[in-house]
Amino acid sequence: MIKIENLIKTYQTDEVETTALNKVNIDIKQGEFVSVMGPSGCGKSTLMNVLGMIDSPTQGNYYFNGEEIGHLSERKRSDIRKHNLGFVFQSFNLIDELTVFENVELPMLYTKVPSSERKKRVEELLKNMNIMHRKNHFPQQLSGGQQQRVAVARAIVNNPKVILADEPTGNLDSANGDDVMKILSELNAKGTTIVMVTHSQYCAEFGNRIIRMLDGQVVTENVVKQYL
Repeated sequence: MIKIENLIKTYQTDEVETTALNKVNIDIKQGEFVSVMGPSGCGKSTLMNVLGMIDSPTQGNYYFNGEEIGHLSERKRSDIRKHNLGFVFQSFNLIDELTVFENVELPMLYTKVPSSERKKRVEELLKNMNIMHRKNHFPQQLSGGQQQRVAVARAIVNNPKVILADEPTGNLDSANGDDVMKILSELNAKGTTIVMVTHSQYCAEFGNRIIRMLDGQVVTENVVKQYL
């Protein structure tokens, strides 16, 4: 599903060159749930940006479903991204001016899903997430846990092959955090590949493999439970 080989990402300013990723090699199979851990500044966010096709590698290769996409144009990466990836962020990243319904519906506008199908999918997801009663509310009228449920619904409304989750429980209390991890685990059980960055060992162990990073490199990989 995802394979990166000898991936290097550097950032250049007038005075200094910073290496954010240094010869990283990762292979993620379809249906895996992989947790990525490491201290701040270790390269986790840069890795997620590359995996999310938001940024491109300086050197090395990134294969997605067997296609080398790391050096494609932004337009081509964007097309692959919107049909295959869903994103969940620590800060929710909901649009304040849109209702819950409209936030969840938004990705389908980009993929030109018909109106009747959009309505059906959104309402089904909101019911499953137990926030249907909030569909006409705005993000600032919701609790943190409710906002993250909306964010997860938005991430999965286009049935993505991969969900990239960046500290999805970071702004939540333990009860709401558990709810989000349960949702991600259920999605994974249905076949969705999940790559999650987290500082929480507890959350990391929901995955079947933990990758630890330090100074832009993968330093260890541990199997938590056997991938089926």
